[in-house]
Amino acid sequence: MLIIGNGRMITRDDANPFFENGAVCIEGKKIKKIGQTDELKGQFPKAEFIDARGGVIMPGLINIHNHIYSAMGRGLSIDGYNPKGFLDILEGMWWSIDRHLTLEQTKQSAIATYIDCIKNGVTTVFDHHAGYGSTTDSLFVIADAAKELGVRTCLCYEVSDRNGKDKMKEAVLENEAFINYALNDDTDMCAGMFGLHAQFTLSDETLEFCAAHKPEGVGYHIHVAEGIEDLYDSLRKYGKRIVTRLMDMDILGPKTLAAHCIYVNPHEMDILKETDTMVVHNPESNMGNACGCPPTMEIYRKGILTGLGTDGYTNDMLESMKVANVLHKHNSCNPNEAWAEVPAILFKGNADVAGRYFETPVGVLKEGAAADIVVADYNPLTPMDASNVNGHILFGMNGRSIVTTMINGKLLMKDRELLGIDEEKAMADCRAEALKLKNSINSGR
Repeated sequence: MLIIGNGRMITRDDANPFFENGAVCIEGKKIKKIGQTDELKGQFPKAEFIDARGGVIMPGLINIHNHIYSAMGRGLSIDGYNPKGFLDILEGMWWSIDRHLTLEQTKQSAIATYIDCIKNGVTTVFDHHAGYGSTTDSLFVIADAAKELGVRTCLCYEVSDRNGKDKMKEAVLENEAFINYALNDDTDMCAGMFGLHAQFTLSDETLEFCAAHKPEGVGYHIHVAEGIEDLYDSLRKYGKRIVTRLMDMDILGPKTLAAHCIYVNPHEMDILKETDTMVVHNPESNMGNACGCPPTMEIYRKGILTGLGTDGYTNDMLESMKVANVLHKHNSCNPNEAWAEVPAILFKGNADVAGRYFETPVGVLKEGAAADIVVADYNPLTPMDASNVNGHILFGMNGRSIVTTMINGKLLMKDRELLGIDEEKAMADCRAEALKLKNSINSGR
């Protein structure tokens, strides 16, 4: 038994939202009790005590849309790469990387990314993988890295027609095999979804093939209307908007996650709502790719379950929270926009999305929830209580404020020291594979 205490505690539990000097008691993989520090220390005198030193104790953060392999793109210079638009970015950068990616490079990108997640207090990651250089077993390689490092994760493989029918079928079978593996995993640390790229690289025939190989009990993880080109493609080829096409192909539903949704109209939002499809907003990626600002506030206000992701841009969810906040204020020219919505999307929406794939509650500190807990070294210079915690986080913290990370009851970082992880070796191995990838891309092999 272990107690993390002596900190201002944000629980994200409406029944007990904030403790001025709070503590959480952990037994095994779950939270046994929360309360005041003195109360819990008195009740469990033999429990090991971790002192938060007046910092902030809160639930582990959740990333609902990541691309782990994008770690290999950090600082990468590809010969002749000079994108003029979103499709050029996909073809010139990301599809170039994934066509050359080896299983070892996938493994190293996963290790590096999960380490970065631990350091930023991210305890659950939904990833969308593409690695057409080595498709078979790629999800299993990522899952092995997650298991080795102790991070909760949900994985899928990006099916696309862009590399031909054989490669498409290989991707479908990788999804099917991994989903079946995850459905039989009883640790509640590993889940699977059926990954799809975007409708403009997926024919009806391919979607039918996917449906025939999708195991029961899971949904799709798909990019939706990320670029205006995707919408034009759907209108030109099928005479309908993207969300309508996906509904007609039986892609939508409560287990399906639609990433981006930039170019969707009110009717499409109604469809997403009626089908109980989840949506994930990725503000930094949308801005970086100059794709536009999605109507996320309207989507959220319609009652569509909406989460926050990074799309591989970063592993710092608090950074993404800050960007989402200013993006929607700037886009609407309204200084009152996004104050309540963005924190709700990150802290409540992400937990609810994760709840559709993991049995144990995450993203909350309460009895019976997963012992996914982080401590930040934030010392507020103004009063802090249940009514203003989100303002303190927005203006006072970032991912590297996290000093201690626990996932599934296991301490993975304490006082900014990674436990049982050789970070220096991991980074050296990743750099070596990244150099091989760069040379392979630039040599045209």
